[in-house]
Formats: sequence, structure tokens, C-alpha cells
Amino acid sequence: MDSGTPLRVAVNLSGRQFSDECLVDNILGIIKEAGLPPEMLELEITESMLMENKDASVSKLEELKSAGFMLSVDDFGTGYSSMSYLKRFPIHALKIDRSFIHELPNNLGDVAITKAIISMAHSLGLAIVAEGVETAEQIEFLRENGCEVSQGYFFGRAVPAEQIVALVQAIVDDSEAGSAATA
Repeated sequence: MDSGTPLRVAVNLSGRQFSDECLVDNILGIIKEAGLPPEMLELEITESMLMENKDASVSKLEELKSAGFMLSVDDFGTGYSSMSYLKRFPIHALKIDRSFIHELPNNLGDVAITKAIISMAHSLGLAIVAEGVETAEQIEFLRENGCEVSQGYFFGRAVPAEQIVALVQAIVDDSEAGSAATA
């Protein structure tokens, strides 16, 4: 990453937040006040929240996508998704629930489910993210099977909010140092 590459921040929405009639206006007001473009914010909605009121979910997601936000279905595979609605949801990515990642690549059931989710996401033109990655073997399996992005303790532990700015600056500084060394 270079200093010109924008970072996107993912934020989980609660069921209460997602059902709020003023959600889009509230989020737009917050990012305007912060001076951030909507595409720098990825909103994560759980599969079960989407399925509670499918038609209202489609409408709310369309409104959020039109406003420029990136949208992900979090904890995918743990709810009761209707495949007919999955193709209707205007989303950008599916996030494979950590329960399927935990025993990869040794659990044949998890292998089959993870491969199926990756294949389905790609067929629908969606990005795929694996949650809960903890080992190099999991990373290797996911990469070999077309998973573009992974997150989990393999990459780092959660940090308090007040440490985020310093952490991001260190990443940018390391990247710039690496770019300068290759120039």
C-alpha cells in the first residue's frame, strides 16, 4: 500500500441500526462531517438481519449502494439465506463465517462448504472474505481456492480505537520505505 491508496473501514451494523428509517441520512451526515467519501466505508450486515424482512432489506441496500457505500453480508453461511434473495441483494461481498474457516483444511465438510461459498460468490460477481483466519495453512487453502481477502488473528489482534491512527501510519510508513528501497 502506498500513501495514495485509500483505506476502507468496515463497520458492522446492528439489527436496530439497519431497521432505522434514518440510517442512510444519519451515515451520510456522519461521513460528511468527517470529510470522507462513502466508498471508504463498508457496511456489514448479517445474513440473518437481511432475511428478517427481505423486501425491506433489498430496498435499504439499494439506497445504501446508491449513496456509494460498499456492502457486505457478514457471517455468511450461518443463517437461512434464500438463494433467490441473495442474487437480488445489491451487495459487493460475502464474508465466510469463521466457523467454516476454523478447521480448514482438515475438516472435509468445512472444505466443501468454503469452496462452494467461494464459487457461488465468484459466480455472482461478488468479492469474498474469509473471517477468523489463524494459520498459514488456512491462508494457503483460501488462496488456492480463489479467496481474495482474509482477516483474523493470523494478521493481527484487535487494537483499541485510540491505537488505530498510529497503526495505520506505521503501515503507510513501512510501505513508503519499501517503495523507496525498490526505486
